[in-house]
Amino acid sequence: MHYHFDWAVVTGGKYYEWLVSGVYVTVKLSLVSIALSFLLGLVIAVMRMSRFGPVRWFAHGYLEFFRNTPLLVQMFFWYFGSYKILPQSVNDWLVKGDFEFAAAVIALTIYTSAFIAEDIRSGVRSIPKEQMEAARSSGFSYIRSMRYIILPQAVRLTIPPLINQFLNLMKNSSLAMTIGVAELMYQARQVESYTFKGFEAFSAATLVYLAMSFVITGLMTLYDRMVLQPIKGR
Repeated sequence: MHYHFDWAVVTGGKYYEWLVSGVYVTVKLSLVSIALSFLLGLVIAVMRMSRFGPVRWFAHGYLEFFRNTPLLVQMFFWYFGSYKILPQSVNDWLVKGDFEFAAAVIALTIYTSAFIAEDIRSGVRSIPKEQMEAARSSGFSYIRSMRYIILPQAVRLTIPPLINQFLNLMKNSSLAMTIGVAELMYQARQVESYTFKGFEAFSAATLVYLAMSFVITGLMTLYDRMVLQPIKGR
């Protein structure tokens, strides 16, 4: 039987509102997770370069464990098993709020921070070591040297790969549907279940993901043209 396309399903009415709601949750989930991922990744990167063995070994184990464990497994762990390791007060607070959203944020943050940490560490290693030596000889401690001299330069140089990590995180957020987060893919699946218009629902979701990816790629290109290229040309 010939399939009858009905694009009105995803361009107006309540099903359109479902998809818009899913886009909002996807953007919110991505923004919260990337902010936390960057902060955590920065800390792990500094720990990874520490001269204190136990701290450096912990950071190395963190990177190897979370970069080599599937994100879906981590998401299921934080959703189904986090209550076993988190304090009861934290569990109670999560349950009172949006537990599914919180579990997705935790999983995305920890997973992505491991990759961000390596990007930042690569940026730090690209800074001439003489700058650290000059900072230390001027009386700066290791932490102050990293905070005021090295990291600002390293982060600026690693913005393109960091934006790429944001792009990956945004796409990875679709896995949150598996634990009940009402993001874009979850809502597209809901539209398909209620209307049996799977082609239209998932085509709309695909176009939205493409649009968000183009925006992120455009920002990366703009940053490279306006900031990095002038720096390289000096």
